[in-house]
Amino acid sequence: MPRYALLILPAFNRVYGESSVRLTRSELAVFSERGLGGKVRDSEETVIGGVPYVTFEAATPLEQSDISLLSNLSAVYAVFGMEGDLLRPLTMRPLDRLSSDLITIQKYAGKTNEHFTKLLLNVTALAGEKGLGERLAVFDPLCGRGTTLNQALMYGYDAYGLDVDGKDFEAYAGFIKTWLRNKRLKHTAETVPVRRDRALLGRRLNVTFGLSKEAVKAGDVQHLAVVSADTLKSREFFRPRSFDVVVADAPYGVQHGSKGGSGLSRSPLELLRQAVPVWAELLRPGGAMGIAWNTYGGKSADLAEILRAAGLEVLDYPGFEHRVDQAIVRDIIVARRPR
Repeated sequence: MPRYALLILPAFNRVYGESSVRLTRSELAVFSERGLGGKVRDSEETVIGGVPYVTFEAATPLEQSDISLLSNLSAVYAVFGMEGDLLRPLTMRPLDRLSSDLITIQKYAGKTNEHFTKLLLNVTALAGEKGLGERLAVFDPLCGRGTTLNQALMYGYDAYGLDVDGKDFEAYAGFIKTWLRNKRLKHTAETVPVRRDRALLGRRLNVTFGLSKEAVKAGDVQHLAVVSADTLKSREFFRPRSFDVVVADAPYGVQHGSKGGSGLSRSPLELLRQAVPVWAELLRPGGAMGIAWNTYGGKSADLAEILRAAGLEVLDYPGFEHRVDQAIVRDIIVARRPR
């Protein structure tokens, strides 16, 4: 069988870096099952020239479309074909269509590791019937300062978010407007109040942009919308069955605090028990929901029960649990909305 090697990106976060090879193997298994027809066999960590790689066999030689898909793995820097003791570089063609500083430039306390954000979006999108390659509508109902939204935009998707923290809303609105101006991308961006029966429900940032003036004229644009409001009110801002993918990095109950601005408990299970049914209504049939949470705040079986009660089918995605710090062991769970 042909063999291949994935060169792993060095992680700036030491703790996450210690788990990166194992997480890449788990992510690769999802890519194989959901995108490559089960081609990948026997992945393992292999040290080549003193550097860690993930190596694997393929049932049949990988085609360029397969290599392009693998180019989107969250922690992969390069893909090689193995020919004896030699590595032959293969052409990577990731989905990325924007400058990488959209993902990396923001630095703030509590920011989720960019590699993990990409991993969570990848495996959730692959659980949906459209996969990674099609134009998706992605919703992050706990979007913070927009790391997931930016990754969705990087892939060419439309991105939608909601967060109760007004400071995070202002910070992200300021960042994305400045970034679009600096990149000289043709765009419109406005922040507007959202009212109903004269009552202020929240604020909404609406952005439309294209890669060039010609693209905008041709209608090739991406959409971004972010709302400053409580996540339990998501239905008041977005229509049912609007999104292909819902991804959420639940508050860990540590640096995020135990209470939100609305007084809603930030314990993962208490929050998700109330919020998941609301989010599920926004998910299109055949779409998928992925949630990351601190396992110290609730068991996987309890979260699976919450998802099933909302009418979702929980998938078997093992191997993603990893330590963030002494108080946080993070895992993910992914579910799909049946047709």
